Amino acid sequence: MSTELKISYAPPSGNPLGVTGWFRFGATVMRPILNLIAKRDWQGAENLPKSGAAIAVCNHISYIDPLIFTHFLYDNGRAPRYLGKASLFKLPIIGRVLLGAGQIPVERETSNASNSLQHAIAFLKAGHLLGVYPEGTLTRDQNYWPMKAKTGIARLAILTQVPVIPCAQWGAQKILPAYSKKPKFFPRTKVKVIAGKPLDFSKWQGRAEDPIALEEATAYVMQAVTNLLEGLRGESAPAEVFDPRKSNLPRIGNFKKDKK
Repeated sequence: MSTELKISYAPPSGNPLGVTGWFRFGATVMRPILNLIAKRDWQGAENLPKSGAAIAVCNHISYIDPLIFTHFLYDNGRAPRYLGKASLFKLPIIGRVLLGAGQIPVERETSNASNSLQHAIAFLKAGHLLGVYPEGTLTRDQNYWPMKAKTGIARLAILTQVPVIPCAQWGAQKILPAYSKKPKFFPRTKVKVIAGKPLDFSKWQGRAEDPIALEEATAYVMQAVTNLLEGLRGESAPAEVFDPRKSNLPRIGNFKKDKK
């Protein structure tokens, strides 16, 4: 799927900042639906930069949580850019809206996936807010706690030195459990999203190609996300973080379906 001619790195404009015609169309369709099925509890919006390049990282618990996370960011003045799995962009209508909204398809776990870093850097240089799920897929932890993430977020943060805002969300998994195709619309579910204070990567400055630094910085990011999630859930995360690389589960995809 070639999208090179459709990708725009133009500086963000409009209100919310970064909005496009297709982004506004998608928001106009989806926000009323989300408001019908979910009660919003937005926290920490003061920590989101009102303008300028930034990265907002979040935990990934449901297929529907990107809509809720985007709703949170959009309500608070930013229309984010994501690097999404390419299969979504091949869907009728949805794919056109995603491309028109400035989102970028990525073929995960392939040689082409390395291009995603350059796309992300280009968006940040233009002044956009980039939304990132560091885990790269829905968490494999059976209780929805964040799992060990990929190091791409650390490399991006160290290279660009833009503000990285840790975020956490909870509630989306009650509307649509991980890998389920049966959403629960009623009664309305309370969904919580919180943004924390920017993270400090100065300890790893200049070490974007150092594997040890990348592992340390990635763990630092995910610990910040986990701490926020503990507050939303009112409980403590397990002492041992689930590591998908040490399990027999596939790195991406619906592992529950694959096991059938």
